[in-house]
Amino acid sequence: MAHIVILGAGTGGMPAAYEMREALGKEHQVTVINENEYFQFVPSNPWIAVGWRERNEITFEIRPYLERKNINFIAQRVDKIEADDNRLRLANDEIVEYDYLLIATGPKLDLADVEGLGPEGFTQSVCTVDHAQKAYQDYQEFVKNPGPVVVGAMPFASCFGPAYEFALIMDTDLCRRKIRNKVPITFVTSEPYIGHLGLDGVGDSKSMLESELRNRHIQWITNAKTTKIESGKMYIEEYNDVGEKIKDHVVAFNFSMMLPAFKGVDAVAAVEGLCNPRGFVIVDEHQRNPKYKNIYSAGVCIAIPPISATPVPTGAPKTGYMIESMVTAIVHNVRDELNGKQPHETATWNAICLADMGDTGAAFVAIPQIPPRNLVWFKKGKWVHAAKVVFEKYFIRKMKKGTSEPIYEKYILKALGIERLN
Repeated sequence: MAHIVILGAGTGGMPAAYEMREALGKEHQVTVINENEYFQFVPSNPWIAVGWRERNEITFEIRPYLERKNINFIAQRVDKIEADDNRLRLANDEIVEYDYLLIATGPKLDLADVEGLGPEGFTQSVCTVDHAQKAYQDYQEFVKNPGPVVVGAMPFASCFGPAYEFALIMDTDLCRRKIRNKVPITFVTSEPYIGHLGLDGVGDSKSMLESELRNRHIQWITNAKTTKIESGKMYIEEYNDVGEKIKDHVVAFNFSMMLPAFKGVDAVAAVEGLCNPRGFVIVDEHQRNPKYKNIYSAGVCIAIPPISATPVPTGAPKTGYMIESMVTAIVHNVRDELNGKQPHETATWNAICLADMGDTGAAFVAIPQIPPRNLVWFKKGKWVHAAKVVFEKYFIRKMKKGTSEPIYEKYILKALGIERLN
C-alpha cells in the first residue's frame, strides 16, 4: 500500500484528492493536509470585499466531505518537509510519512516586501477570504466618507485579474450607491501596459481593458514599482520600456487594494533543490520535481518563468484550467508509477479566465498560455458576469459532492463554443 499526501486543500488540492482517490482505489491511502479547516473559493473574494457575498457562501468545512470519500484530513500547518526521508513535520510535532507528495499549497503572500503593504499596514487584499472580509470592514467605513482609491498589483505579482475585477466591481458598487462621483480611482500596476495580465496580453485585451477603464474614468500608472505606503499615501516609481525611471508619484488614497507579490510558502521554499529562488516548486513536463522524483506539484506554487522580461518584474499566472490539467496529469502519473510504469502524462498549459466587472465581464482563452498560440479568444459582455456566478456555485457544489469530472474541459470550453486544443 502506498501513502499519497496532498499538501493544500484549495482549488488544486481538493480536486486532486478526489481524483487520486478514484484513480488509485481503496488499497492505497490518500491524506490531505491543510492549515485551515475550511475550503475557500478564492475567485469570489472580490465580491466579499464589497459585500456582495457572505463568507458562508464561498467556504465550507473540509473534513466531512473528504472523509466521506475515504480521504484522511489533517488540519495542521506543515513546518518542515524532510524530503530525503519522505516525511513531513507538522506544527504540532506530528510526523507524517509519505510515498508520494503532491504540493498544492498556493503561494505565500509577500506582504513584507514593501513597507506599509497589506491588511496589517495601509492597504487591503482579496487573496484570502480573511483579507477580503477585512477589506469589506474598511470599505464600509470608506463609503461613509468617500475619497480617492488606489487599486492594483505590486512588482512580482503573478495574478492580475483580481485587481482589474476589484477595481471594476468597486466602480459598479459605488455607482449603485450614487457616490462614484466622489471617488477618483487610480489603477497602479507593475504590468508594462494595461491588459498585459502577466501573459503578454491575450488578443485585444490591451485596447479592451484600456477602453473599459477610460469609460469608467479610472486613471492608470503602468510599469509601476510601489516602494512605500503610508497612511493615505502611496509612493510609486514609474519606468519606461527600457527600464529607466521616468517619474516619481505620490498618490493619495482613502482606500486601497493592492495584490502583493507571490512567493513559495516557507516549508516548501526551505527544501534544498526543490524550488527556484522565490520558493516556487521546480517541475518537469510531468509535474514532477527533477531532484525528488516522488514529489509532484500543481497550481500557483509551481515555478513558471515569466513569459517575457518586463521593466518592472511580473509573474506568469496559473489559471484554473491549467491547474485542473496539472492535477489530472499528476494523478495519472502517480498511478502509472504504482503500476510499475514511467510517468508519461503532461498537462495542457492553457488559460481560461472569467473576469467579473460588476455589471458586465470579460472572458478570455489562450491556448496555449505562452505565445505563440493556437487559439486566442477574448470577449466581453453581461453574460460573463452571469457565467461566473454560475461557475462559482457549480465549483463549490462539485467540491462538496466529491466528483472528479473536469469542469473546464467538460463545461466551460463547451459553453464558450471552443473545442479543446493542445
